[in-house]
Amino acid sequence: MNANEPLCDELVSRLEEKIQAMAKGAINAAYINTLAAGLSVMEIRDGMLVETTADGQHKVIRVAKPKHKVASGRIIKVRRFS
Repeated sequence: MNANEPLCDELVSRLEEKIQAMAKGAINAAYINTLAAGLSVMEIRDGMLVETTADGQHKVIRVAKPKHKVASGRIIKVRRFS
């Protein structure tokens, strides 16, 4: 296959089927790399916003709202759940 050749529909369909698995792998790698760097990760667990630290501890921050839109690289502030 030449880089300048247009892709056929069958090849595009096969490549598109792999997007979900590639995205899942990238998210998992980012999660592991972040924790390995000693940083914490915010995630949703059972409807709660939870901070997971590198040592494996989980701290509930608050109840998760239905939608959180966050731009890539943007820092968000959250109130801690007592």
